[in-house]
Amino acid sequence: MDFSANPDHEALREGVRAITNRFGDDYWLARDRDAVYPHEFYEAVAAGGWLGITMPKEYGGAGLGLVEACVMMHEFSSHGGGMTAASVVHVNLFGPHPIVVYGTPEQKQRWLPPLIEGRDKSCFGFTEPDVGLDTTRIKTFARKVDGGYLVKGQKVWTSTAQVANKIMLLTRTTKYEDCAKPTDGMTIFYTDMDRNTVKAHRLEKMGCTAMDANSVFIDDLFIPDADRIGEEGRGFRYILDSLNPERILIGFETVATGQDALRRAVKYAKERIVFNRPIGMNQGIQHPLAECWMELEAAYNMSMKAAWLYDQKLQCGPEANAAKLLGSRAGFNACQQAIMTHGGFGYAKEYHVERLLRDVMMMRITPVSDQLILSHVAERVLGLPKSY
Repeated sequence: MDFSANPDHEALREGVRAITNRFGDDYWLARDRDAVYPHEFYEAVAAGGWLGITMPKEYGGAGLGLVEACVMMHEFSSHGGGMTAASVVHVNLFGPHPIVVYGTPEQKQRWLPPLIEGRDKSCFGFTEPDVGLDTTRIKTFARKVDGGYLVKGQKVWTSTAQVANKIMLLTRTTKYEDCAKPTDGMTIFYTDMDRNTVKAHRLEKMGCTAMDANSVFIDDLFIPDADRIGEEGRGFRYILDSLNPERILIGFETVATGQDALRRAVKYAKERIVFNRPIGMNQGIQHPLAECWMELEAAYNMSMKAAWLYDQKLQCGPEANAAKLLGSRAGFNACQQAIMTHGGFGYAKEYHVERLLRDVMMMRITPVSDQLILSHVAERVLGLPKSY
């Protein structure tokens, strides 16, 4: 890998900064307080063409790789919006990946341009309340009928279901007990959010309040055959294609959020005078911040390695998982240390670091736990026996 400055990446960052400069701390603090979806930010991102950075050129996208998408997301997360800003853009990058890989030409033409142009907002109905990370146990069922499917079930933690007009939905089309393998019998759809049969109930949460999370109740949603992606029963395999890119993106986004918090802490440590000297002169302040810098740099480099491997079409599962774990930990630690550096003012919303901590904490939990990541590395890299 080449660690020298890349002019194309710098140009990309400058393009993103032209947007982020219009949405400063006051904007993101207001969205944190009123919990309103950041429509203005989303529209600016769409107008700049950034939603389609990884989408095929023939449908209006830029056709760039994961490395470029990660550089973009690192920049979007670096200027006060943190994980809220990242989440607005993130869902468009590899969430719709099954469409790109397994969709028919007609489906791609029908679905991708509206996503790229920002005319469609999508949400993703995968997680269920009684299932957790054991996706094979989902119960939402799509029953075959003339011309399509009737779907009943429940999803949870479905982000942006309040504003989305489209939903990507993972269902069972064959019951778990009737399948030869647990991963068989699941089917994926991309279809309209019919508000007559799909009810989204907003969950109150700790951070990223502007990005609504929901319990979604589905009662006889009709999905036409034309809205099924790929073959019936192979949906679990299709969603696997988006898992590694998502984890790598999260590595970059959480690192960027932590770096933002670290910059704020360093600035405060230089300016805050106690006992006639800046508190940044004290090693008790310096050393934890220096450790945060090292952790963030290490996580960034692992994330970049994982993205490079992905773009080279090389195996990157352990690296993608490591990027997510290291990035989320380093970002969280930096945000927490930023609060401690600010002392009492770190607890005040006007200094923004407590908001960054609340937002980044989400990524310590989702979309996969540290424990499953560690188990993956222990088994796949170290060759230890399966523990669960």
